[in-house]
Amino acid sequence: MVSAVGALPGTPASLPTRVARMLPGLALLVAIGYPAKLTEGALKAYGQAHHVALPNIEYVLWAIALGLIVGNVLGAVGALRIFAPGIDTYEFFLKVGIVLLGSRFLLVDIAKMGGLALGLVLVEFVIAGGLMVALGRAFGLGPKLTALLAVGSSVCGVSAIIATQGAIEASDEDTSYAMGAILALGAIGLFAFPAIGHALHMGDHPFGLWVGLAIDNTAEVTAAGAMYSDEAAKWAVLAKTARNATIGFVVLGVATYFASRAGKTLQGSRAALVWSRFPKFVLGFLAVSALASAHVFGKPQLTAIANLSRWAFLLTFAGVGLKTNFVELKKQGLRPLLVGAIGEVVIAGVTLGAVLIADAVGGPL
Repeated sequence: MVSAVGALPGTPASLPTRVARMLPGLALLVAIGYPAKLTEGALKAYGQAHHVALPNIEYVLWAIALGLIVGNVLGAVGALRIFAPGIDTYEFFLKVGIVLLGSRFLLVDIAKMGGLALGLVLVEFVIAGGLMVALGRAFGLGPKLTALLAVGSSVCGVSAIIATQGAIEASDEDTSYAMGAILALGAIGLFAFPAIGHALHMGDHPFGLWVGLAIDNTAEVTAAGAMYSDEAAKWAVLAKTARNATIGFVVLGVATYFASRAGKTLQGSRAALVWSRFPKFVLGFLAVSALASAHVFGKPQLTAIANLSRWAFLLTFAGVGLKTNFVELKKQGLRPLLVGAIGEVVIAGVTLGAVLIADAVGGPL
């Protein structure tokens, strides 16, 4: 960690110093996110005023597109570092947005996900993990890199990779390769999934469920769902939240496996390991949902919470664009990307088929 000016080397920077470092990046998130929202409104207003049928391009896409342009330009000239601390807060805003989104889900809605949808989550988990392990071995990837790709694709992308790295003592290089592959594929899926959904005339609920099952990073899941519709975003986040909740148990299983391979015994409390890796924002989501179910919030409050959630997501999507650096992704190597690409295409196809069958056989999802 970089020390504060005047502090001893290795001394953590003070809170004011850390906040000051975040300010440029936070300002950049706002400078990208707010114009994206204005652009969406301006395009709609222009079409209505001139009676022109213009495509309905959501603020999500504008924010990501502007972020991609600005981020890659700043990265090319070496000016992105000063903004990095603030840009990295996009993950915080993502969690805040998801927690607040809980106000739109009554507990009965979550129950609707029920056995069928949760069964699809289990199917995705087993297929994704098993497929990535098989592909990793076929392409000669190391066991820890293979494990990182398997966990990232089956649970929650980069967050799962980071959570697993320390538990299995994976190298920084393996972690970088796995994260690069997942990020690159997430950027592609972000635009491909809504296009496929529209081509197949999918309903909001099945499309959201498919996105929540097939895309790895929570930010990209939320963005892809929002590009389709607000309703699709709701179900995408719910399905993805169910996947995220398994992360602690998955990390425990993977850590135990690698410890046994090395002839070691996993040290420490297993319950503590599961809790340390569990995404706490899931509990916040459920708590807000419980409050909404108990009618604690009135209509004005629900409207205000929904608006706050959209603003949090606006900063998140700007951050997603800024963090997607194509030059850096290109450096990550070809084999992990190939393994990830083949695996993600198969997972997307299998989960799409499962969702469409479930929708047709079990009634509209």
